[in-house]
Amino acid sequence: MAKNLLESNFPAVIVEGEISNLAQPGSGHWYLTLKDKTSQIRCAMFVNRNRSVGFKPENGNQVIIKGRLSIYEGRGDYQLIVDSMEEAGDGALRRAFEELKAKLAAEGLFNEENKQEVNSQYRHIGVVTSPTGAALQDILSVMARRFPATEITLLPVSVQGKDAVGEIVTAIQTANKHHEKLGIEALIVGRGGGSLEDLQAFNEETVARAIYASELPICSAVGHEIDFSIADFVADLRAPTPSAAAELMSPDQQEYIELSSGYLQQLRSGIRKTVQQANQQLLWLIKQLKHPDRRLQEQAQNLDQLELRMRRALNNRLTVQKSELNQLGRSLLASSPVQELRKSSLKLGNIRSRLYRSTTVYIQSRQSTVAALGRSLDSVSPLNTLARGYSISHDETGKLLRNVDSVKPGDEILTRLANGTLKSTITDVSTD
Repeated sequence: MAKNLLESNFPAVIVEGEISNLAQPGSGHWYLTLKDKTSQIRCAMFVNRNRSVGFKPENGNQVIIKGRLSIYEGRGDYQLIVDSMEEAGDGALRRAFEELKAKLAAEGLFNEENKQEVNSQYRHIGVVTSPTGAALQDILSVMARRFPATEITLLPVSVQGKDAVGEIVTAIQTANKHHEKLGIEALIVGRGGGSLEDLQAFNEETVARAIYASELPICSAVGHEIDFSIADFVADLRAPTPSAAAELMSPDQQEYIELSSGYLQQLRSGIRKTVQQANQQLLWLIKQLKHPDRRLQEQAQNLDQLELRMRRALNNRLTVQKSELNQLGRSLLASSPVQELRKSSLKLGNIRSRLYRSTTVYIQSRQSTVAALGRSLDSVSPLNTLARGYSISHDETGKLLRNVDSVKPGDEILTRLANGTLKSTITDVSTD
């Protein structure tokens, strides 16, 4: 009756609490106690139901359970028969965080090659945060201390709650759309610390994609140093706190002051050195100045010295030229034209005698050669053959007749004898 009473009056209940005394026997059923600070209830989730749970429960997990009340008769305890279980609070948000992180990482939104450089020399920075939060005051305080000349433009948004996501996305898009008009060079997007639920707006996919699509470099400064958000992974630079973001994106005016002091010291040292050198040069010039009389005396003495040097040089030059002239005279006598003519005449006589002897020998040699050639030519001359009673016959064209087949009756031929030529007409041809 008690069991029927519980099941009929509590057929569908939802209970939130912390898991303790979790038992998972070999049957696959789960047995646990759900508790809070003041109370607890036993729960049983059978294997046909717990297969649909999307996470692995552990002691200490905060969960929301749906089921029905009943009594376990074996122990006489009432218990909750669980139909479904899901993570409550941070657990569910953490699981959604990891799923979105893995998805965006696979798409390349976290890749370093897609990130822009964020430097510390910006003249105008836009801040996307709550106008009433501590994050804005921290950023302004750091900027005022480090480099007050940096212009800050606040793009006010809600940083938690149902409107936060849309406002943050709109602020980033607005800053990019009007950055040339406003002069904004980079953005800081963030808020102060809080729970995972408080930071949830910066773990939403639409915010991540808005940061990724931004043409302006974005520094994410969400929560404390130990807090990480999806915005941190997508942004071009992650700062552990809003104050750190202001530190990273602003120059230190003390460095400029020290640099200016260094330049001033160098300038003073350079001026001092230049003045000293000028004074030394002036003293040297003063020492070089002399009285006009003394200058004239020195110039007159220099002129006398130059005159003496010139005279010595002229005498030396004349001596050298006289010596060269005497040498040329001796050379001229040695090569007199009379002597040259005498030598040439003797040389010419010798050449004439040699030429006469050579010509006589050459002519005699040529005469002997010509006589020998004449005798050889005469021995083979056709005229000698003709003189012995032979003759040579040609046809009208001058072609030598070697046999009777070359002519026929009626042809005219020319016959060469030793003392003349005969012109004949063929009347008969015989091969006998």
